[in-house]
Amino acid sequence: MTEQSHDLAAMVESIVAPLVDYAEDLSVTSSEEEDGTVLIEISVNEEDAGKVIGRQGRVIKSIRTLVRAAASRSDRRVEVEILD
Repeated sequence: MTEQSHDLAAMVESIVAPLVDYAEDLSVTSSEEEDGTVLIEISVNEEDAGKVIGRQGRVIKSIRTLVRAAASRSDRRVEVEILD
């Protein structure tokens, strides 16, 4: 895992942590795909999933936008997924 993918995962964790009630269940992992895309996976308690997704997906879309903007400075592709 590169330094930047770790930084992006930390950024996602710092955004998501205040949103959830069960912070001990929060897990943010990052991995690099074969094509160079950084995959960041968010795992939360099922009761917190709705807070991270938001109405009509607005919160998760905003998180994806922020992370992609941060990654674009170094010409990296990033995908942010929330796990069930």
